[in-house]
Amino acid sequence: MMAQPQKEHEWLHQLVGEWTFESEADMGPDKPRGKLKGSERVRSLGGMWVMGEGQGEMPGGGTGHMMITLGFDPKRNRYVGTWVGSMMNHLWIYDGELDAKKRVLTLNAEGPSFSGDGATSKYQDIIEIVSPDQRVLRSQVLGADGKWTQFMEAHYRRVAR
Repeated sequence: MMAQPQKEHEWLHQLVGEWTFESEADMGPDKPRGKLKGSERVRSLGGMWVMGEGQGEMPGGGTGHMMITLGFDPKRNRYVGTWVGSMMNHLWIYDGELDAKKRVLTLNAEGPSFSGDGATSKYQDIIEIVSPDQRVLRSQVLGADGKWTQFMEAHYRRVAR
């Protein structure tokens, strides 16, 4: 059985291309926000998936390497995907949805808590399409108080399609 791309898959193809990014992230209590730079190359896999390979500066020096996959599961009517990075051993599994205006994709995941005590927390990576050549990624964590706290924001600019 050969699956065919749907409009949800087409939405993901806005991400295809070469990008640079600048991010700001919390570095911990009583520390200033870190400003980091990087790049990402996103390509299509058969029109059904997009795959992004990125690299960026790491807090304290060095380079981190990341890979994201995103697709759409029509049976569940949900966006799905994964994220891995060279700086950690956790496989992030995404489950998400697009907002009514079709500009913001919210990807839910569960992963290691910032507390470092072995607990897990709920996270969201939120991709907002600002224009054909600009997008923003915001990452946030759900606190014990039931409130989301943003800890990272990255602004992407397209270099090439």
